Amino acid sequence: MKFTKMQGAGNDFVIVDTLREPLQRDAIPQLSRRVCDRRFGIGADGLILVEKGRTAPFMMRMYNPDGSEAEMCGNGIRCFARYLLDHGHSDNSSISVETKSGVKVVEVVLTDGQISGVRVDMGPPELRRSHIPMLGSPEADEVVGELLDVNAQQLSVTCLSMGNPHCVSFVEDVSSYPVETVGPLIEHHPLFPSRTNAPFVEVISRDEIRVRVWERGAGETLACGTGACAAAVASMLNGYTENSVAVRLRGGDLQISWTPGESVFMLGPAVEVFTGEYAA
Repeated sequence: MKFTKMQGAGNDFVIVDTLREPLQRDAIPQLSRRVCDRRFGIGADGLILVEKGRTAPFMMRMYNPDGSEAEMCGNGIRCFARYLLDHGHSDNSSISVETKSGVKVVEVVLTDGQISGVRVDMGPPELRRSHIPMLGSPEADEVVGELLDVNAQQLSVTCLSMGNPHCVSFVEDVSSYPVETVGPLIEHHPLFPSRTNAPFVEVISRDEIRVRVWERGAGETLACGTGACAAAVASMLNGYTENSVAVRLRGGDLQISWTPGESVFMLGPAVEVFTGEYAA
């Protein structure tokens, strides 16, 4: 099986072009577990498949290291778009990509003729409780600054969906926060029927935040695109930041902007690391 390894702000993916490399559908979850393993496989935060779309020219499907399929992946879709451009599937710098959470428009940004980043229209955030999804009442309410019981402690959380669920917590010092302990407790909290991602946010200034993310099905990663978007939106909803914010992640930086009622826009890197063949 031929593959391409790519990364966006340290969030890395194995990309398999099923338009050229067909895969057996029922074998994909196990394949994802194998290729994402960092000691016995290629090593990645996820397996991304390039497929023909139904409502757009191309469809991105993304599988976590535990074999579960994600609805959306922010860093992944930037890598996906650059892959299409670099590997001859498209010569258009603006590409519509179908995902399980809808069609996203991705624009490859050129500076002096060179690719300097990839900008994604992530669509508007979903703030209604029942659409995150998150249990509780009333279902139509926004979840902003709500107390969540986690291991006999109460955390103030803001929850939303960026195509996948996020439960955002604000902390004083994110670098020393026990993400590896609290993250899985939030991921598997009974209020989230589809589990959830858990971004932890330290507000640095009105236009800068520092974020670590415990990703559903993957654990903590160096970066999470949808998590960065959720963290930025939550910071704005709580009045901590302006409508455009630099998100500092362990693997790099993303720029997130949002005007309430409109789409969230994410700008960040997408880099090819290497190509190879895997004995599938």
